[in-house]
Amino acid sequence: MMDPIISSLKIASSGLSAQSTRLRVVSENIANANTTGNAAGADPYQRKTVTFGQELDRLTGADLVKVSQVSRDNSPFVIEHDPGNPAANAEGYVKMPNVNMLVEMADMREANRSYEANLQVVKQARELINMTIDLLRS
Repeated sequence: MMDPIISSLKIASSGLSAQSTRLRVVSENIANANTTGNAAGADPYQRKTVTFGQELDRLTGADLVKVSQVSRDNSPFVIEHDPGNPAANAEGYVKMPNVNMLVEMADMREANRSYEANLQVVKQARELINMTIDLLRS
């Protein structure tokens, strides 16, 4: 009876870890949404993305989620005319990060909901384990 509960805990904890990484990356993107390059014409902050994969847990046979890579988004930078900016090129244009705040907020909301769902699974599994222990004591 404990094997399915242990598998559930492992799956949920891998989901918690993956969504935690996703939330960290989204937070970094939001924090750098206006970070331009250091010199005239230099590239600004480049949005990061998280790719998930799966990993087989040999002990339980469960498929666990894992972060397979954190990579950079190759979508084009936004170009703005701001001649007073130190990162402006000779024509007065500045490359701005390719971070779309609406996309980041939606991604953060989805990651947060997934995190909460995995946390609920951990809480339920813990409750089942405690109930099982109480039954065995009786």
